[in-house]
Amino acid sequence: MQMQIKFQIFKRINKSILLLSFSVFITIVILNYYNYKKNVNETNVKNLINNIYFKKTLTNIFDQLEPKYEKIDHLISKGETLSNIFERYSVNKREFEVVKKKLFKKGRITNLRENDLLQFTIDRSSQKIVELSYPISKTKKISLKRDNDLKNFNEKILTTKLIKKIIYNENTIMNSLYRSASSVGIPDSIIVEFARIYGFEIDFQRDIRKKDTFQIMYEIFSDEDEEIIEKGNILFANLNVQGIDYPLYFFNKRNLEGHYDESGKSIIKTLMKTPINGARLSSPFGMRKHPIDGFNKMHKGTDFAAPLGTPIMASGDGIIVKAGWCGGGGNCVKIKHNSVYQTIYAHMSKFANRIKSGVRVKQGQIIGYVGSTGKSTGPHLHYEVIENGKKINSQTLKLPSGKVLKGNDRKLFETVKIKLDVLKSEKIIGLN
Repeated sequence: MQMQIKFQIFKRINKSILLLSFSVFITIVILNYYNYKKNVNETNVKNLINNIYFKKTLTNIFDQLEPKYEKIDHLISKGETLSNIFERYSVNKREFEVVKKKLFKKGRITNLRENDLLQFTIDRSSQKIVELSYPISKTKKISLKRDNDLKNFNEKILTTKLIKKIIYNENTIMNSLYRSASSVGIPDSIIVEFARIYGFEIDFQRDIRKKDTFQIMYEIFSDEDEEIIEKGNILFANLNVQGIDYPLYFFNKRNLEGHYDESGKSIIKTLMKTPINGARLSSPFGMRKHPIDGFNKMHKGTDFAAPLGTPIMASGDGIIVKAGWCGGGGNCVKIKHNSVYQTIYAHMSKFANRIKSGVRVKQGQIIGYVGSTGKSTGPHLHYEVIENGKKINSQTLKLPSGKVLKGNDRKLFETVKIKLDVLKSEKIIGLN
């Protein structure tokens, strides 16, 4: 009986061992098969990835995912042309002629200007221009946009909305008007205009003293980003010279537009007293020893020493009768103002744009820049005034006063003057 029981137990143990062994065997077979399959798949994947045709297929797929339209903001460099720019960005060559006709038509612009922003969008599938915009002035730009079939451009002129601001500034003159004005943020063009309107009464080289003061209220026009686009008029100005005030008010009635003193008298005279700002009188009219020739001779003009490149203004309205080389005078400009007066400006380093014989200029317009051409020992302006064919001393010249407002014009001016005084007071105390 015991032997039978032992046999049964032994039989069960062997059966369990066989089952366990079979299970281990099956597991090993499955694992080996899995590893084999895994290695085969990895090899196939590597071969597929390294396959050149597969690579090309992937490249084409990703190429199709790139943006179809490319927007470009290009800042114009000196000497660049539309053709150069389009070639740089691989624009279709036919596009140049199409865009050129639109952009440059009717003398709208003659060429691209340095530092202007040319914006355009390219359809990379056809290399055609879809949209393009370019500034044609400080406040306007042309916008070209393709129609739906991409054959023609629709054209629009977009105008920048400008916001007018009135600025008030004042300062004490410690060195020069220019330095004192620029130190409080007054734009150069406003400083030049300030010097121009006072140039009829004040000699900036001899009359201004240290600690003289000035006040100025002027317009500026800015865009939505608060960038100044244009400068407007000087509405009020006052120059206190050696304790005496010289206030001026802007009157904008048609045909009478300009600056007037408190009594309604225009500041404008036939000629300005000095056609240059920030200079000093270095040699007056009269007999002197010539610095180069070495002998005494009559100096029939007035010399103003100033840094090289200082702007020179036309002292009155007139027509340029000469703009060229004048021998010992170097580069010079001669202006005929009327039947009585002519003026000459000599030793210029260069002429301003469009200054040539036959051109009409306005009083205060920049005609050239201080230089040392011809017989000259250093940068300065030699200025001559000719009256009825005779050269005279410009510094002692007595010119007729400007026109005086009368009647209803005077009443209207008085109203304008009161309003500007109120506005100035509000600016000073910060109410406006």
